[in-house]
Amino acid sequence: MAGTEHNVDGAYALKTPADSVRYYRDWASSYDRDFAAAMGYRSPAVVADAFAALGGKGPVLDVGAGTGLVGEALARAGIAPADGLDNSADMLAVAAEKGVYCRTITADLTHPLPLPDNTYSGCVSAGTFTTGHVGPEAFAELLRVVTPGALFVVTVHNAFYEAAGFAPYFAGLADRIAGFRTEPFEIYGAGAEGDHSGDRGWIVSFCKV
Repeated sequence: MAGTEHNVDGAYALKTPADSVRYYRDWASSYDRDFAAAMGYRSPAVVADAFAALGGKGPVLDVGAGTGLVGEALARAGIAPADGLDNSADMLAVAAEKGVYCRTITADLTHPLPLPDNTYSGCVSAGTFTTGHVGPEAFAELLRVVTPGALFVVTVHNAFYEAAGFAPYFAGLADRIAGFRTEPFEIYGAGAEGDHSGDRGWIVSFCKV
């Protein structure tokens, strides 16, 4: 990520949705090159592959879609249609140019979403549930906007999973979800450099009852 002032440390230091909007506004045009490619960012492909392997189908909501990396991976896996949701209109503008989403939706996951109940058959997310971003409370709204039986596959940074209370939150959803499982994975590729090159996360999957 040489040559840019935007990096993982800066992203993890974000405190509010407004901070995130400002930060990603200035990073949007170079994010794919300076972060995803430079770090060998694995999360988007990991999520799409897991969603496909578990029998996921569209329509899918990609939460924290950013520049559309998960959307591209879903398209490669033959999964469609998909919509992308993010609080950064600038990141979504980059995603829209890739043509992998039917529509992009600018919305804040810490507030009610501008989506009707029972809209999607699946929900995916990579890199959104991490330090400086969104906690487990967002799943209340996400469960609302998917149909019964909808498959969720999301990544959660392993340190944030414990610090933000994901385990007890999911335990509290026992009457609303089924087939809950977590699998560890490496967030970045072998060529990644820097303090976060060895970061790990959980692939969290379950279905809405």
